[in-house]
Amino acid sequence: MEKEFARAEIIVNGLVQGVGFRYFVVKHALNLGLKGFVKNLYTGEVLTVVEGEKVLIFELFNLLKIGSSHSRVNKINISWTSYNHEFTTFEIRH
Repeated sequence: MEKEFARAEIIVNGLVQGVGFRYFVVKHALNLGLKGFVKNLYTGEVLTVVEGEKVLIFELFNLLKIGSSHSRVNKINISWTSYNHEFTTFEIRH
């Protein structure tokens, strides 16, 4: 079966800033072999832009729904776009 690659933007709303949530995202994204970045938004939300195998992005999405031990996820949205091989690693952006 051929692997399907994709790009997604995930926005997480809730208690997700100041609680180690971005580090949680980085750890799991790297473990899954995904590329992209995570950053805090001025709205209090966290944005994750990720590229890789679609099935692995879904796995990350499911982990983000649960959140880190000190976070509380109220709402999470994912939007899909075309994979364009933009990233070489996964990092925190400011």
